[in-house]
Amino acid sequence: MQLRSCCVYSAGVLCVLLLIAGIAMALAQVFQKLINNRIKEQVVLENGTEAFSVWQTPPPPVHMQFYFFNLTNPAEVLEGDKPLVQQIGPYTYREHRPKEEVKFLDNGTRVAAVNPKTYVFEPNMSRGSEDDIVRTVDIPVVTVMEKYKDTVVISRIISDVMKAKGIGMFKTFRVGDLLWGYEDPLLKELKQSDDHFGLFYKKNGTDDGDYIFLTGKQNYQDFSRIDEWNGQSTLNWWSTEECNMINGTDGASFHPIITKTEKLYIFSSDLCRSIYAQYESDVSVRGVPGFRFVPPSEVFANITINPDNAGFCVPAGNCLGSGLLNASVCKEGAPIIMSSPHFYQADDKFVQDVIGMNPKKVEHETFIDVNPLTGLLLRGAKRLQVNVYLHQIPAFSQTEKIQTLVFPVMYLNESVVIDEESAKKLYAVVTEANVIINIPFIVISVGILLGVIFIVFMCRQQTPTNSEQEPLISS
Repeated sequence: MQLRSCCVYSAGVLCVLLLIAGIAMALAQVFQKLINNRIKEQVVLENGTEAFSVWQTPPPPVHMQFYFFNLTNPAEVLEGDKPLVQQIGPYTYREHRPKEEVKFLDNGTRVAAVNPKTYVFEPNMSRGSEDDIVRTVDIPVVTVMEKYKDTVVISRIISDVMKAKGIGMFKTFRVGDLLWGYEDPLLKELKQSDDHFGLFYKKNGTDDGDYIFLTGKQNYQDFSRIDEWNGQSTLNWWSTEECNMINGTDGASFHPIITKTEKLYIFSSDLCRSIYAQYESDVSVRGVPGFRFVPPSEVFANITINPDNAGFCVPAGNCLGSGLLNASVCKEGAPIIMSSPHFYQADDKFVQDVIGMNPKKVEHETFIDVNPLTGLLLRGAKRLQVNVYLHQIPAFSQTEKIQTLVFPVMYLNESVVIDEESAKKLYAVVTEANVIINIPFIVISVGILLGVIFIVFMCRQQTPTNSEQEPLISS
């Protein structure tokens, strides 16, 4: 009996100790900090780490899809009507993007690299071939018009050449040529040093510049953050210091231990600027938990909504509406306007100006799904639209009736999903971390179980037996 009581009271004492220990560890986040510190030590760009291997040779397959807007009423547009366009595509390419010429600097705190991209056409994932024909605006022609619009004599000569050679503002192109390059008749007539043009001309098998990344060795939040691009720590295209800042990573990887309250910054050489994304929702990709981050509408909002965007108005004070970015300053003077596909999140005016626009969040929004523990990219889609600014230029009679509008040429969808093998490895890491993090709650659960056992045995000891309940003197 005494042994039984001793065991019961021992269980009670152990229950209290386990509850105190479990609650103390949970409040102090002992195991959470242990896991975080271990992840911070491992997620560093240095030889031999898994993080460096993934950064240098990204395992998930990356696909680039191009959609074009075929103009069906060019003559009417020249007379002042709205453009009527039909979307064609996608034309899908497998994208290879390893980091090359990798060199560690400053005792391993920085690493230099270039990121060449190679595109291989995937017929089975495409709707059409590179031989398809698309009619759209002739970008070199519009660029030449813009360049010489204030020079009366030269503009008149160019206008006469265009009429003599039958060169107009709109033209039919082979899809492969419009993407990767073709000899342009007007540029050839003007004897330009390079008479070829293409939306991705000289971008297949080449890199977009020299990068220097921070390795995360000194601060885990600096993991893969861009420190310099083409030898500069800031840009020089925009009119404010804030807009010229190079912030964040290249979008292929992010620092570990990501919270829902922070902003993820990305520098895009395609956009010629940095943007940021904010937490939107929890997601699961191939069984691995993640956070979805999306760029809010404020990123491309006009200065009335977001005054910080004043620096992106070029020339200074010449601001477009929400959802657009005038990228002419970094596109060799071409009147290129960047936006989301179908003018998603842009002012409704731009949608209404072109018949055939149908913006949808699911199809046209840029998003990033990241695992918050490791910062690894689970799934993502970069969606950008290339547009051309059209308006009347007095020196060129070809434009005398045209409406002022932002004309959509094509949009791209650069997407990635983590592969099965990488997902299994990451799932194992996340599962192990969750088990370790939940140790305090396991201890608390054991303490509660012992407490229940203690209460049950105490109640049984207090309950009198049948022999104790019988009266001493019977009636």
